[in-house]
Amino acid sequence: MDLFIYLFAALFSVLNPIGTVPIFVGLTHGDSKQECSRISLWTAINVFAILIISFFAGQYVLSFFGISIDSLRIAGGLIIVSSGFSLLSGKFNKKRGINKKIETDAQKRNDIALTPLAIPMLAGPGSISLLIAFYQEHNSTNELIIASLAIFAIAAVIFIILRSAHYLARILGASGIVAISRIVGFIVIAIGIQYIISAITNIIKANLA
Repeated sequence: MDLFIYLFAALFSVLNPIGTVPIFVGLTHGDSKQECSRISLWTAINVFAILIISFFAGQYVLSFFGISIDSLRIAGGLIIVSSGFSLLSGKFNKKRGINKKIETDAQKRNDIALTPLAIPMLAGPGSISLLIAFYQEHNSTNELIIASLAIFAIAAVIFIILRSAHYLARILGASGIVAISRIVGFIVIAIGIQYIISAITNIIKANLA
């Protein structure tokens, strides 16, 4: 139980699902309750899949492709900055330009549910590196089961938190959501730039050491 609580608390603090609520509200502005619920569910599912894969195979995948955590941080930062500019300009496009008849609801929800919500806003380089390090120290059968349960629990909490975000939209109204989108867009850009700066700083320190 102690291990479960430790990993759950660590993931919750790194993923910070509460901090994603205003971003979720901004990105789903104009969507129905049902659509918001679908996006919340798929975001949680995507986060669970990303975290589970990162936990069990993260270190092998990174080693195989020769990818460093800093490289992931830079890539994630670029995606965050792009999303931030879209929020700031009010031109966030949740569709990818395919035929409108083929562009089903499932494709729509999987769009922002995967990026930028699931990755890198939630399951980013921080959580991936955390799980990779955790696996190296806790890899017995019981510990693997406990870790998997903790990952499932954090995904369930993410769904509950994001599913409740539309109530905030009701309270604020359309103009309030637009204002939040502009403010959050600026903050998201800053977050993405910070990701990139941190990665570059780490790379420079490693080369000078």
